[in-house]
Amino acid sequence: MICGFDYGTSNCALGIVQNSRVRLVNLEDDHAFLPSTLYALDRDLITESVIRGIGDIVSRQAFAELRQNAIARAKRARYEEDIAEDDQTLFFGRAAFNEYFQWPEEGYFVKSPKSFLGGAGLRAEHIHFFEDVVTVMMQNIKQRAEKSLGAEITHTVIGRPVNFQGLDAEVSNRQALDILTTAGKRAGFKEIEFLYEPIAAGLDFEVTLTENKTVLVVDIGGGTTDCAMVRMGPEYLAKEDRRNDFLAHTGERVGGNDLDIQIAGKHFMPLFGMDSLLKTGLPMPTQLYWNAITTNDVSAIATFNSMETRHQINQLRLDAAQPKLIERFLRMREEKHNYHIVRSAEETKIALSDTSQYLASLDYIETDLSASISREELTKSIFSPLEKMLNLMTLAIEQAGEKPDLIYITGGSAKSPVIREAIQHRLGDIPVLDGDHFGSVAAGLTVWSDRIFR
Repeated sequence: MICGFDYGTSNCALGIVQNSRVRLVNLEDDHAFLPSTLYALDRDLITESVIRGIGDIVSRQAFAELRQNAIARAKRARYEEDIAEDDQTLFFGRAAFNEYFQWPEEGYFVKSPKSFLGGAGLRAEHIHFFEDVVTVMMQNIKQRAEKSLGAEITHTVIGRPVNFQGLDAEVSNRQALDILTTAGKRAGFKEIEFLYEPIAAGLDFEVTLTENKTVLVVDIGGGTTDCAMVRMGPEYLAKEDRRNDFLAHTGERVGGNDLDIQIAGKHFMPLFGMDSLLKTGLPMPTQLYWNAITTNDVSAIATFNSMETRHQINQLRLDAAQPKLIERFLRMREEKHNYHIVRSAEETKIALSDTSQYLASLDYIETDLSASISREELTKSIFSPLEKMLNLMTLAIEQAGEKPDLIYITGGSAKSPVIREAIQHRLGDIPVLDGDHFGSVAAGLTVWSDRIFR
């Protein structure tokens, strides 16, 4: 079978063409979208699961040689932690969140691994581990889809952002695509192609047009924002070669996760001592707090989890004018609730799409701990990443050399009225239409897969 595969920063989705129509396959009960999360009882059990999921014996043996140290550690972890061979060791999607919320200190939790791809300065062992994380997630999604469909999936088109990372984009993109290709092959896909995500979103939208338009497609994903200026409509729909119809595309590593991080930093971190004072009257250092919640940055999280940071927080507790806040911060770190805090920020962002005021509960940290946030306050706190998103839209229009007839926005964060108002204020009186905020990329990838593989 042929599929379109949206391996997203926040959610994953997989689509097929059935009876000439695109259908997204349910991946978790009746949900077509599986959160991009993984919880493992032990980190090395991820690599062990990869090798167990590789069907081809030659590929399995080659992988075993590459990862022999990690596989040996996995066996030791099973012995030391008394994990039986038939015990479930990995959890995905909502189940991964549930395990992490229940046992944050016990296992290994990964959220949005796509946001790490293409990172600069990664050592070989980091790249190998990211390959394994992506592979085991792809294996899981492919197996879920095949079980639902009752057939093997062999060909896929996977979505990709315009740029995975901002620095040295060419090197970054090559590294990320190599990881995705390697993972896809190990997951069992025989043929893999890639398509820009904003173009995929545009293809899904194009089938609804009754006349030709020049469209600015804006895809605000979890990890990146991508824009494409595309000529589309009935006259273009059946064309085999669409290269001349894509007038411009821009993209940067700024997305919904960055909005969540800003919300967490500006509204939640003061509850842990950020913006408080030392006994000397000097302000509390803030980098510790940003490291805690910058969950899309490998180096920031590694620094936050280091012993050096633990010692630094302990010293700040002695020097702080409000030591109880620092004690709360230290407890949050020890109990590994930083991902939970960013998740609460995401829930706040979603809630403020429908209401003007929201009370965010942090009772998993401490009973009755909460923060009240208004939509106006949220707007101020996300100004910096939102400005980057708006600049990408403006640049795409400038590169195309013409004004769009309409703007088509998709991606989870695009649901926010704050973002919609900012777009209309920046770009003027151009109609703004909403797509399927979570499914348009997967649907477009499916359309393209059917076109190139049939």
